[in-house]
Amino acid sequence: MNSPYEDIIHLPHHVSSSHPHMPRKDRAAQFAPFAALTGYGEMIQEQSRLTRPEKELSEEVLEALQRKLHFLGAHIREQPKLHVVWFQKDAKKAGGAYRHCSGILKKIDTLEKCLILSDGTRIPLIHIAELDSPLFPDDF
Repeated sequence: MNSPYEDIIHLPHHVSSSHPHMPRKDRAAQFAPFAALTGYGEMIQEQSRLTRPEKELSEEVLEALQRKLHFLGAHIREQPKLHVVWFQKDAKKAGGAYRHCSGILKKIDTLEKCLILSDGTRIPLIHIAELDSPLFPDDF
């Protein structure tokens, strides 16, 4: 059977003397998909990211948190260990997420209204949902 390329099929592969051979990885990159709309993928990903609203705490829960904060303020020199759950607002969307953190209480900043832990974490008092410490008496 005669092929239209019969005259060149058995010739040796041409190697250029002036252009270096392109690595296989770079040759494959020529055929990579092209993103015509830059930033579109990130925008879709941001829109699909879920946030949740902050729960409104009951008066009883708020009073219990207030008692716990006063207790911690009185025992700050003991460097109490804490576990805190607080709401962190999302910077880009409405709502946010609940964060959990454990650490040693360094200071209760009444001016900025936040807890400061020994690792530098700052937790706004107004967004605290749960507060626990081994230092608390059983009736808390």
